[in-house]
Amino acid sequence: MKKLFLSFFLLTVVMTATAQLQPPYRDAALPIDTRVDDLLGRMTLEEKIDQLSHIHYASVMENGRIDTLRFNQMMGKGTRGFIEGFTLSGRDCRTYMSAALERSRRSRLGIPVFTTTEALHGSVHDGSTIFPQAVGLGSTFNPALVGEMAAAIAEELRAQGVNQILSPVLDVCRDLRWGRVEECFSEDPYLNGLMASAQVKAYRRGGISPMLKHFGPHGEPVGGLNLSSVQCGERDVLSVFLRPFEMVVREGNTLAVMSSYNSWNHEPNSSSHWMMTELLRDNWGFKGYIYSDWGAIDMLHYFHHTAADAQDAARQALSAGLDVEASGDAYRKIKDLVESGLLDIAVVNQAVRRVLYAKMALGLFDDRQPLPDYDRSVHTPEHIALARTLAEESVVLLKNEGNLLPLSADRLKSVAVIGPNAARVQFGDYTWSRSNADGITLRQALEARCGRRVKVQYAQGCDMVSDDTTRIAEAVDAARNADVSIVVLGSASASLARDYANATCGEGFDLSDLRLTGAQETLLRRVQATGRPVVLVLLAGKPFVLTWAKEHVPAILVQWYPGEQGGNALADIILGKVNPSGKLNYSFPESTGNTPCYYNYLPTDKGYYHNPGRPGKPGRDYVFAAPRALWAFGHGLSYTTFTYADPATDRSVYAPTDTIVLTVTVSNTGQRAGKEVVQLYVRDKTASVVTPVQELRAFEKVSLDAGESRRVTLRVPVDDLALYDRQMRRVVEPGEFELRVGSASDDIRLRKTISVSADSTALQEPANAAPATSPSASAPAKQKKGKTMTIQGLVTDVQANPVKDATVACGKAKVRTDVHGRFTLRALSTDTLHVTSEAHREAAVPVDGRRTVNVRLMTR
Repeated sequence: MKKLFLSFFLLTVVMTATAQLQPPYRDAALPIDTRVDDLLGRMTLEEKIDQLSHIHYASVMENGRIDTLRFNQMMGKGTRGFIEGFTLSGRDCRTYMSAALERSRRSRLGIPVFTTTEALHGSVHDGSTIFPQAVGLGSTFNPALVGEMAAAIAEELRAQGVNQILSPVLDVCRDLRWGRVEECFSEDPYLNGLMASAQVKAYRRGGISPMLKHFGPHGEPVGGLNLSSVQCGERDVLSVFLRPFEMVVREGNTLAVMSSYNSWNHEPNSSSHWMMTELLRDNWGFKGYIYSDWGAIDMLHYFHHTAADAQDAARQALSAGLDVEASGDAYRKIKDLVESGLLDIAVVNQAVRRVLYAKMALGLFDDRQPLPDYDRSVHTPEHIALARTLAEESVVLLKNEGNLLPLSADRLKSVAVIGPNAARVQFGDYTWSRSNADGITLRQALEARCGRRVKVQYAQGCDMVSDDTTRIAEAVDAARNADVSIVVLGSASASLARDYANATCGEGFDLSDLRLTGAQETLLRRVQATGRPVVLVLLAGKPFVLTWAKEHVPAILVQWYPGEQGGNALADIILGKVNPSGKLNYSFPESTGNTPCYYNYLPTDKGYYHNPGRPGKPGRDYVFAAPRALWAFGHGLSYTTFTYADPATDRSVYAPTDTIVLTVTVSNTGQRAGKEVVQLYVRDKTASVVTPVQELRAFEKVSLDAGESRRVTLRVPVDDLALYDRQMRRVVEPGEFELRVGSASDDIRLRKTISVSADSTALQEPANAAPATSPSASAPAKQKKGKTMTIQGLVTDVQANPVKDATVACGKAKVRTDVHGRFTLRALSTDTLHVTSEAHREAAVPVDGRRTVNVRLMTR
């Protein structure tokens, strides 16, 4: 017994001594800032620089495999901050990343390495589940479902030994020529912010650190060329391009942000102190680290020419607040900069502190759990099913003339499947494969569903990159002999660090012309000329100009890069097993020259005259076209129909600190179940600066059975109505706001006006209060009856151009102006003329006894 007691006593002494010897940074019970300060004080300058560097896969790999000797040399003493291996298989990634993490934990101070990869729509390592590309995720209008996808990806990443991903992309894309459209959720800042927020929360819950990118105005590059500068004012930077970042950063879940390659206001984003320090950190409260895009720091020297050499580039970037260099060696100059006095060690310490803070906040110092079982975590049946659901919800039905869709396999004898994307998978950039072996094509899916009953004929017709039309005849023959043709056109993207052949979309693959590439439109026209029914599918990573197709093709579907289950999802929609529910996250332009084409434009930016022309009949504003979208943001049809009714708000006047609560009844008036995205747009009726015609501020995707009705609630914090005024202050200005509820940005069903008061303390209005009315409104004054007379006049716009076909009404009398803007009608001398025109605001003009009344209309 004495020996047992003595052993227990000695063990207690040893454990106590060990605990007392444990440095504070190892103590998970202490505040993170305390732990970071302790660790930083123990580090050498070389160890600090190592934390700001990244080991690139090309540095340690040979022929797709890890070179052990090079890996050991690059890891050095095991203190590198980051490591990645993009071209590894999922299983090899697990081995490689686990070894790197374990080696870093055995280093002098035991600082764990960030194991990093890309995961824009699934882990980029071979064998991972391939989900729809970001452009497809945006068209689902379903952030909750996108969050489920992030949770599934997090599970696969953990099994592969990864803890840091370079995703999601929050860029607001406004130039469709840009190849990276496919990486962006949409053209709208609010939708982007919600989609990214759902992903970030799911990744953090799953033990993965997501990285927001690309920080800085990025999505409207000059000429649509990747890496080009963005030309806009500070107001657009804050309210459009960086608004999604602010939404996510202020939620406090983010530990990492990536800077963008390009420049704004003649200053590279990767050396902008205002952007990375004053705005992101000082204003928004971001506490994590900023990571450079690949080679962005060296670009300050050889591309932007704002740095004299690599050393100067390192000094500029680090001083501005860019903490970590990816794929470059400029930060290896930090030691010389510090020792020569050109860089204060405090700047280096601050950058290292941010990296260490992120590693501790993620739990890398304390979490020693074994990796999840690979086979039970990667490419599971549950993840595959989720990929299919996302693909189904992302498909957008643009047109369905005569209800051609859905097709009934029972009524078909043959189907022609035609086009360069009909029998090819298209996953999109930032994935590990371009092979049909890793996904399902439309041809495969149709053959599997109805191949025994229906003859499925396939003809490629053409490719995407050449003008070769020699194969079109074969496609035309197939169309002539089929009951219906499904023509699948679009674009092709690369797979990261693997296959870049014949890409027409993706990073670095920008287009000068948004018409379908190669001979694709010629193929479509020839098939349509057969007179047989045609369904067009645009399988692509961006909108293309489909003006001819909209006029001539009866049914058109858009399938953004859909992931590995794309063929199954598309076939089920075409055959009616699934009802399409996607909505356009990008507006489609009528022509390349009609870009940018986003929905939330300023009221001055879609023309003044509203007299569009066409070939052979010139007009104004564009002489031979209309400055409008071919299909607008939010558009998307269904196999059923929905109605909207009874809009109500909880009050009519709101304080700046309130939340607007709007309810509306949505009914499925068709014959089958379906999903509708109820969209709420807001228009600031009068403001101190020019504001967009409308902005998306809330939406809800609801599922309704045939004949079912539901009361849908949409909430908008009044703070979301803020603007940047003339002094660049973010304020909610008092006044009236119009709430617009509808099925698309150009399909508004209901409108309701509310007011915002400047004095929040004066607002004690109860819920459901009736709008206040003035005495004049409740009891109109009696008018003296005048004499009947003939009135004539001229209706013009503010530039004195005659307005034809304007309606002039007075009582029961109603006439239209002629081609010269003239009108004549009978009215009382005391009457008021009400003049309306489709392109202009209504005008009410008192007659006041005049026989000639000229009216000037303002443009809408």
